[in-house]
Amino acid sequence: MAKTRELCKDIRDKIVDLHKAGMGYRTIGKQLGEKAATVGAIIRKWKKFKMTINHTRSGVPCKISPCGALMIMRKVRDQARTTRQGLVNDLKRAGATVSKKTISNTLRRHGLKSCSARKVPLLKLAYVQARLKFANDHLDDPKEEWEQVMWSDETKIELFGLNSTRHVWRKKDEYNPKNTIPTVKHGGGNIILWGCFSAKGTERLHRIEGRMDGAKYREILANNLLPSVRALKMGRGWVFQHDNEPKHTARATKEWLRKKHLKVLEWPSQSPDLNPIENLWRELNVHIAQRQPRNLKDLEVCMEEWAKIPAAVCANLVKNYRKRMISVIANKGFCTKY
Repeated sequence: MAKTRELCKDIRDKIVDLHKAGMGYRTIGKQLGEKAATVGAIIRKWKKFKMTINHTRSGVPCKISPCGALMIMRKVRDQARTTRQGLVNDLKRAGATVSKKTISNTLRRHGLKSCSARKVPLLKLAYVQARLKFANDHLDDPKEEWEQVMWSDETKIELFGLNSTRHVWRKKDEYNPKNTIPTVKHGGGNIILWGCFSAKGTERLHRIEGRMDGAKYREILANNLLPSVRALKMGRGWVFQHDNEPKHTARATKEWLRKKHLKVLEWPSQSPDLNPIENLWRELNVHIAQRQPRNLKDLEVCMEEWAKIPAAVCANLVKNYRKRMISVIANKGFCTKY
């Protein structure tokens, strides 16, 4: 038997109102153009439940019992990399035959979905403890202190390393050049950059030629760090930040920093999520990809794009720095999103 249309709530309310006015089922049906049986069913429902809206329907019974759902949730919690087929096999051994689609629906109802595993730095226990100590020590530092920090880092910009257009609107012509992303082996070449910024904006961006070692790093600092501090008018009391790469922590580099009377922020190893300059590198990559460079010479636009990054973006990264401390503490010292 074909399914009949469902009356809207306004019609049902009219039926109840006419019934209260003393009209019979057939009279109401003729007036509203509905069958007497339909009118009677709605009125009986109203008398029983004092309502005209539909009750929530139970739907198709779940193929996975509550016990089975707890079993797969426990398995996913203990082994996040388990597969849907593995969960199907576990339930089959327990006496329940379900499909992978049913597994997906069950996990989704419990707030879980399949995602790509994030790539993060390898953290030894000592690094985790150092990150947690850094976050606790600096949690209550006022934002004015972070505004006095000159953040720095090196990065590698690949010619075809990032394309900001990863989704396209197309029909069947998937290999039209405008619908594709060109790739080459080894990224098509790259350039290495050293950059710095503070809450007042971006400053020097230096292209590193050849192999980077301690001597070249000290030369970069000598030619770019202090001029950047003066250009940003940071005044006295500013603090220099760099990570714990060997060329940064070399004895000669430490001695050079000491002779220049530079105060260096103590930094936990393997902590890119604590350095806001990583967000600016991402911003720079996106802007460069939009320029669609075709050779290494075209990559020199990175200097221009670095200077275009608004000072407000830099200020906002530093202003919200306390949130990074909170995230590290909440994650017990392990890697966080940045």
